Amino acid sequence: MSAERSWGKAPRTGRRGSPGPGRIRARAAHAIGRPDTARSPQVTDTELVRAAARDFLELFHAEHPKAGWMGPRLAAVMREIDLTGTYWHTPEELAFGARVAWRNNARCIGRLYWRSLQVRDLRTVSDARGVAGHCFDHLRAAHNGGKIRPMISVFAPEAPSRPAPRIWNEQLIRYAGYEQPDGRVLGDPRYRAFTSELIRRGWRQPDRTGAFDVLPLVVETVDEGPRMFELPVDAVHEVPLAHPELAWFADLGMRWHAVPVISNNRLDIGGVSYPAAPFNGWYMGTEIGARNFGDNDRYALVPEVAERMGLDTTDETSLWRDRALVEINRAVLHSYNQSGVTITDHHTESRRFLIHLEREEKAGRRCPADWTWIVPPMSGSLTPVFHRYYNAETQLPNFFNDPEATHRSLYGAPPAFI
Repeated sequence: MSAERSWGKAPRTGRRGSPGPGRIRARAAHAIGRPDTARSPQVTDTELVRAAARDFLELFHAEHPKAGWMGPRLAAVMREIDLTGTYWHTPEELAFGARVAWRNNARCIGRLYWRSLQVRDLRTVSDARGVAGHCFDHLRAAHNGGKIRPMISVFAPEAPSRPAPRIWNEQLIRYAGYEQPDGRVLGDPRYRAFTSELIRRGWRQPDRTGAFDVLPLVVETVDEGPRMFELPVDAVHEVPLAHPELAWFADLGMRWHAVPVISNNRLDIGGVSYPAAPFNGWYMGTEIGARNFGDNDRYALVPEVAERMGLDTTDETSLWRDRALVEINRAVLHSYNQSGVTITDHHTESRRFLIHLEREEKAGRRCPADWTWIVPPMSGSLTPVFHRYYNAETQLPNFFNDPEATHRSLYGAPPAFI
């Protein structure tokens, strides 16, 4: 990672145009502002922490008989909570908690491989530069030459005397959205407000802006405030899109990144909160093709593809939208496969989810699932997950998306520590 410097002091010379696929430049970190470090620390309800810790330790020892009797560990944790308001998970507890959080995530269809999640214990890392650097290492390691590894990086936890670091971005890799004079957006419209706010605060976008300019990573700590870090070239892996039959599709210049690392969710394990715990599986094709490229408030690619296909877009009964959407999704799956990057289709992943569900039931566990997230956004009724009901009850450990974190990821404000 490149050297750090404050926003507002960066030289304005030597900037280049938007690079091509896989050519994202590394640039230095920038300070957004200074927090009030004299703020009162968040008060922790120790009784709630004690109860959550007990529940978690019971679960851990029930699923790890070789760990032995829970009594001594529970007593030590209770003493630690009484003294500090929180406690420190053992490495084994942390790894188990992170994997079970994935197992319990009701919005994720890809939980069959929850046991394979690689857990990076980075709880001693709490400075912005360190968090950013390890996030970039996460991207490199998770990419794994295209054979995507499910992975989580767990940074310093929240504590009564020390707030944990925050990552503003929804995912480690997100594309900028630039407001145009005619009201349109170049790039990803979802992040136009976030992009505008970072520009207002000093981010230097490329001289020649493009539809796939990678946004900087913003990491905030209570001591440093928010700081911005450009992603290094070798941490960003992208797949240029082509179609197996429609040669003109490549001319659209579409591409997407390989590793979907969610970075603004809070990991909750036994009453301990980890606000910075970026994690990834691999993409299901419809996440890119049907949502990122298909949604009208994202790249909205359907009308252009339909026109190039020569479809009748004046008559809805021609199902021109559906036909174009299928071809976009075919292009995504084809391109990732041709590039040797792990991806799955919605039919295969739906079957895998039901295997996971069956295994959980055999193990005597409830498997929470949110139907609106589990059913794919394309051809839902053709998948087996469509035709059944699910238990949506929240179980712990789990991942949570706090309203404040969501707002920061879309608007770039306000800072967590004011």
